[in-house]
Amino acid sequence: MTPKKVLELIDDKSIKFVDYKFQDFPGTWQHFSVPARHLTADIFEDGIGFDGSSIRGWQAINESDMLALPDPTTAFIDPFLKSPTLSLTCSILDPITKQPYTRDPRNVASKCVDYIKSTGIADTIHFGPEAEFFVFDHVRFKQEANYALYEVDSNEGIWNSGSENGCANSENGCANSENGCANLGHRPRHKEGYFPVPPTDSLQDMRSEMVSILLDVGVDVEAHHHEVSTGGQCEIDMHFAPLLRMADQLMIYKYIVKNVAARHGKSVTFMPKPIFGDNGSGMHVHSSLWKKDNPVFAGDGYAGLSQTALHYIGGILKHAPALIAFCAPTTNSYKRLVPGFEAPVNLAYSQRNRSAALRIPMYSPSPKAKRVEFRCPDASCNPYYAFSAIAMAGMDGILNKIDPGEPMDKDLYDLDPEEAGNIPQVPGSLEGAIQALEDDHEFLLKGDVYTEDVIETWISYKREVEIDALRLRPHPYEFFLYYDC
Repeated sequence: MTPKKVLELIDDKSIKFVDYKFQDFPGTWQHFSVPARHLTADIFEDGIGFDGSSIRGWQAINESDMLALPDPTTAFIDPFLKSPTLSLTCSILDPITKQPYTRDPRNVASKCVDYIKSTGIADTIHFGPEAEFFVFDHVRFKQEANYALYEVDSNEGIWNSGSENGCANSENGCANSENGCANLGHRPRHKEGYFPVPPTDSLQDMRSEMVSILLDVGVDVEAHHHEVSTGGQCEIDMHFAPLLRMADQLMIYKYIVKNVAARHGKSVTFMPKPIFGDNGSGMHVHSSLWKKDNPVFAGDGYAGLSQTALHYIGGILKHAPALIAFCAPTTNSYKRLVPGFEAPVNLAYSQRNRSAALRIPMYSPSPKAKRVEFRCPDASCNPYYAFSAIAMAGMDGILNKIDPGEPMDKDLYDLDPEEAGNIPQVPGSLEGAIQALEDDHEFLLKGDVYTEDVIETWISYKREVEIDALRLRPHPYEFFLYYDC
């Protein structure tokens, strides 16, 4: 799409509104809409003004005027709105200097792409995330001075197998009215939700609807399926794409998945660990470097990798404690990243081995299939920051020829204590990851991809808004442990 084609599309489809979307600092889409007749070719050059004073992590109110610069290649007709509306993803500019705003996540990703090209090592970096999510029928949560609670429920949850009516939300209306609130008994047991057919997989048609809409708006999808956990865990895999495009697509993906679920009276969350005692939701991230349509990672080394790919792995392993602050950026992320459970916390690499933090998939011998899979991230991340941080760590490994060490082709969950103790692990908390980022972020500053201001703002935001907020609040389980002390 070009600006001219966008304007033609507006006329051809009788579009009434243009919706300008952009990300706040932590990574949630924001938007404002204007009548379509106000969109002119000049806006694609000069941007459109808006008030950024209430956007999380942005400037103070005295510097809040901003420009949203729409990218015509991101255009799609919103499938959920009654009034015909064209969606455009924007980068943010400073209205005085007209320079990219440094705290805009999309601008960080753009600079990362330019930096990689400037090294001469590659001209494209592709990403392919596997974002997992839960589909719930009922959600409630509240925190007050004298109590705290949360409750999620799903008709698929194995805990509902003893229900008389089979309805996850019987108090507020039947979520299973097509079957007359009957308990039909087909539910995935804990950790047995991977690949069951319907009726156990009750979300097949809903996921197919999600995928159909993704395809309609130009997001290429490879597969969808039920995931391991009971209670409605799913995954939809997108075909790999260049870094900036994939970050844009992941935002579209989350928007479509959530809205299709809402259309069916259900709720989607990308929160990593909403259910105790079962698998959390991760986002395994595949990446690969290309130069003039040639796969840079293909070679004759371990697992068919080039020396460049091994150095890329070395960079990610070296900087993983710091980059995890962007890739697993919530306190809840570390309810999933727990040693000895399902998440890959061991900082090692291996072919095929899903217990290592870095895996080299071996599905195909084709050089074009050579890629590196980082298994620690989750979809609560800001994809522009997360993908850029992974790329910058890998590039630092290539430029400094960082040796990744020997691969670990064994089950890392089943090592004896002495051997396990020699393998480093990701930080055990968001606080630990933020401290690691504070201590190690020079690799992110190269090429001015990240700025000190972005790093400092990320650290202070996470500490003040999230880490300290959780530290101050009693946890319900503490009453079980300590009330009688």
